[in-house]
Order: sequence, then structure tokens, then C-alpha cells
Amino acid sequence: MNLDRLTDVVFVPGMTGREEMIRAKIIEMLPEGVEAFVDDLGNVMVEAGSGESTIAFAAHMDEIGLLVSGINSDGSLNFKKVGGIADELLVGRHLDVITSSGESIDGVIGMAPPHLREKPDLSWQNLVIDVGTSSRDETSGIGIDVLDYAVFRKQISILNDKFVAVRSLDDRSGCLALLDLLDMLIKVNLNRRIVLAWTVQEEIGLIGARALSEKLKPDLFFPVDSFACCSRLTGDVKPGNGAVLRMSDTSSLGDYGLGKRLMEFAKEKEIPLQVGVTGGGTDGIPFQQKGTKMVPLALAVKYLHSETEYISMEDYDNLLRLMFLLSTEFTL
Repeated sequence: MNLDRLTDVVFVPGMTGREEMIRAKIIEMLPEGVEAFVDDLGNVMVEAGSGESTIAFAAHMDEIGLLVSGINSDGSLNFKKVGGIADELLVGRHLDVITSSGESIDGVIGMAPPHLREKPDLSWQNLVIDVGTSSRDETSGIGIDVLDYAVFRKQISILNDKFVAVRSLDDRSGCLALLDLLDMLIKVNLNRRIVLAWTVQEEIGLIGARALSEKLKPDLFFPVDSFACCSRLTGDVKPGNGAVLRMSDTSSLGDYGLGKRLMEFAKEKEIPLQVGVTGGGTDGIPFQQKGTKMVPLALAVKYLHSETEYISMEDYDNLLRLMFLLSTEFTL
């Protein structure tokens, strides 16, 4: 894993429905000479190789965030959560408020100190974003308006030289995996068509993937996403033990036969691979509903949807190797 490239994709803000900045960054990072197609919804697609069969991989660009819903008379911002954010993660957080011009403005969510409160209600409906202003006009004057958005301030931590922790590994690690895969694929001769897609609005219902599935009809589809661990439900799956076949989640079941073949293929290639059950859903669901075999490929992510999401760097490398060999050697 190249941590500089990871930083490039992680630190660009892009809440669900506002992916314009991360989309531009991904297009900027494409290899020279590779042409990207952007659909009306904002999904990005590129192709490599040609042939009778098609394998598609997809990762979502969007991240969870807070949508500014109003400006109060004291200058503070009301908001609504976009994507799955636990209320307890909001209090005491530093935020980047992103304006319509793309400017980032510092903001915080605070709370009254324990000396001055009894039983506070810390549900998100009772919280505001403080940007240091004291009136509605002052807030508007620094460029903030309704429908701007905020994301958590990001910091990368390297843990024990094995793990990397930072907000938005879900799913910027998948976005980077597609970019790294493309760099590898353009150097080899392919006898099949490989489609790579970076999708929008996954966190609120797979919106981008649903639109994509109306036009793209691959033989196999592999969403590249996160596997929320570590709990009783997810068993022994954890960062450091290999990439993960996300065979079941809240909304789907990966194709069992394809999953078995992937396990055998990974064993043959000596690639560590975990298999597990978790919650949530992936961009593979719309494709599966249209009759395409799909299995989500994932990284085990600890503390998912928090500021401290973390993955194994070795798992990332093994996932990338698996994706490359699926593209070049896997029998359809």
C-alpha cells in the first residue's frame, strides 16, 4: 500500500451526493492516456482490455457526513446526518465545513461542560455546528449556506507498522484499489474486458450502482468495499488475516458457487482470504437483482463509520493481488 496515494484519496471531502471533489481527484489519478466516462449521476467508469467476457469491479466514492439544513440566529448550523453515523461520535468533534465553492471552513460540535449540565440529550437533533460566528449574516458572510456539508476532520495514524487508521477508509481504500489495479492492468495483454467503476451515493441506498446496473451487464461483478468487524456476528474475521469475501450482509447473499471458486482460486495462488458475514449492503445488490453473479471483495475494517476506521496494509496488498489475478487468470 502506498500511503501517499491513500492520503490523496482519503483527505478529499466527498459526502454522499457531493462527490464532485473526490471524482475530480480520481480522474486526475488515472494513468495517462486512460479515458474516463462520467454518467449523468456522476459515476466514473474506465475500461481495460477487450474480449467476449466482462468482469466489473466497483468502489463507492462517497463518505458519510452532515448536511447543513439551516443557519440559526446565533450563527450556528443545524444539520442532518447523511449515512450511518452514531450520535455518540458527534460530540466534541472537529469538522471541515465544505462550501459550494469547495472552500473548507473549520467547525466544531461542542457541548456544555459537566459543571453546567445534569442529563444532556446528545441526540443529533439537539446538536449544532459552531463555526465561530455570532449571527446568521456573519455565517452567510463567510460563505456557508444551506445544503453545504461537513465531514469529520481527518488524521492518519500508523499502528504498529501494520495497520492504518483514518476516517473514510470506507470506501476510499476500495477507490485506491481500483486505481492501483488499473495501473497494473494497462501493462498486460488482457483477453477480456475489465470495467472499473467509482460510484456515487452508496451510503444512502446504492443510488449510483442502481443507475450503473441499468447500462452495465458484466458476466461477474465484484463490489470492492468494507467488511465491518469485529463482533459476535463477524466471528474470527479481523484485520491482518487477509482480504474478505463478504458472503452475507443485511441486504444480500453473495453467489455461493462463485464464492467457493474464489476460495479455491485464492488457495491455489497462496493469497490469504477470509470469509464472513456482516451487516450493511454493497453496490453488488442491484447487479445481483438483474441476474449477475456477484461476490463482494472487502477489507476487514475495525471501527467502521468512525474517525478511527482501520485496516491492515498487508490485507490491502493481498486484496489488490487477488483482484489482478481475477482480472487476468480467473476462468469465467
